[in-house]
Amino acid sequence: MELPLNTQDKSPTGGAASRLLLLRFSGDLTTKADATRRRMTSRLIENLRASIKASGRKAKVTRDRNRIFVELDESPPDGAGPSDEEIVTRMARIFGVESVSLTHVEEWSTLEDVVRAGKIFGEDFVRDKRFAIRARRVGDRNEVPLRSPDIERELGEALRPFASRVDLSNPEATVFVEVDAHHAYFFSASKRAAGGLPLGTEGRAVSLLSGGFDSPVASWRMLRRGVALDYVFCNLGGRTHQLETLTIAKKLADDWQSGTRPRFHAIEFDPVSREIQAKVTMRYWQIILKRMMLRAAEAVAGRYDAAAIITGEAIGQVSSQTLQNLTVIEYGARLPILRPLVGNNKNEIIAESKVVGTHDLSAKVGEYCAIVPSKPATNARLADILEEEAKLDPRVLEEALESRSEFMLADLDLSLWDDEDLRTREIQSTDTVIDLRTKAAFDTWHYPDSLVLDFSNALRAYGSFDPSQNYVLYCEFGLKSAHLADLMRRIGLNARHVSGGLREARRIAEDGNQN
Repeated sequence: MELPLNTQDKSPTGGAASRLLLLRFSGDLTTKADATRRRMTSRLIENLRASIKASGRKAKVTRDRNRIFVELDESPPDGAGPSDEEIVTRMARIFGVESVSLTHVEEWSTLEDVVRAGKIFGEDFVRDKRFAIRARRVGDRNEVPLRSPDIERELGEALRPFASRVDLSNPEATVFVEVDAHHAYFFSASKRAAGGLPLGTEGRAVSLLSGGFDSPVASWRMLRRGVALDYVFCNLGGRTHQLETLTIAKKLADDWQSGTRPRFHAIEFDPVSREIQAKVTMRYWQIILKRMMLRAAEAVAGRYDAAAIITGEAIGQVSSQTLQNLTVIEYGARLPILRPLVGNNKNEIIAESKVVGTHDLSAKVGEYCAIVPSKPATNARLADILEEEAKLDPRVLEEALESRSEFMLADLDLSLWDDEDLRTREIQSTDTVIDLRTKAAFDTWHYPDSLVLDFSNALRAYGSFDPSQNYVLYCEFGLKSAHLADLMRRIGLNARHVSGGLREARRIAEDGNQN
């Protein structure tokens, strides 16, 4: 349920009432043993604080055994920071939280105190509407010597003169009350949250992300089970495909991965695809390509102690995803392959992508698979696949892995990547030109007099660059160069990048030779 905010700043005691969020633990958390619950709750609070910090809003997070409280500072002026509603939404995206209520809270000592505060809170909300009261006691009878039916009856009588009538079956307005040993919390609705387990409590995995509907939803399901994810992207569509998929990964990271620092690993897979097409029997192309992708993901997983690989595969969705083919594909890696969508229909996956928030982004992603055999194998035998794979040169995949690009998603500002001020279409003789590709790619062709510094090393080294120089960066597609140019600008270096990547760098070099 969306949360209509109906907090009041007036208090029955004449002072300002406290405004805070009441967060309830997910059912997965409440059933854990005490030691496990304490560990998971501590991680949940860390994730909540990380989300609040990233928002720019100030708030204090505290907890008791049954709930977590987020005490908000004053609402910022319009445009000066996230509103109360936006903070509610952020908190609802933290895994381990079942629901969020923006409450009006008052201290109490008698039933009359609760009714008096509830009347002030609810009179405008129920005015001229059919209404109901829903009360709940939090704690045992010794701590809270009030009965929920008594609160509902007495507060209902106090609010009935303002409303059209009481309607317990189909009310137009409902006032909720939760009472613990010292405070009464009043709210008009709760926002349903993501539930699940706190992110980071169930280890790490890597997700093979393609940009379509399936893999982002599969990733989200594993995030909800507490698994921290990095993303591996095997690029078959050049700059456009990488930027589309990177945008989806950024959406997942920003909305759902507070408390972790997810990475996006982009691997240029066109050489692998061409190697398969040149040497493998056509009907096995897709199966072997997917096995190569699993091996790429496994290699990345090994660098970060990830314990599994996540895919968006579902049985029978395409020819390579028959049960037999999935079994053969799975033997391509030693790590466990987790398929959260294996039994889902496509329409179910698309509907869930709207909940995740990736639907509109995935709908724009084109089909980039360069391997579409006319008669694909649907019942492949492992022996045949191993025989076909033996024809491949393993160095092709190794070289693709060595030249992969790694992005820290939290640090990316994609809006700047097409910033005119960051781009350049010409290179001056006084510019220091840096090629961010691998040494092997540099040796094949490079801009005249440029320096080679592969992307991963450049990310570590740029802080020591000479501030008196003007820098121009280029890479394969203009994505790595845009990211590094932005980071360099942030520390005061004069940096621009060739947004069209290698193709544009070649054009600039040719124009220079003609002049």
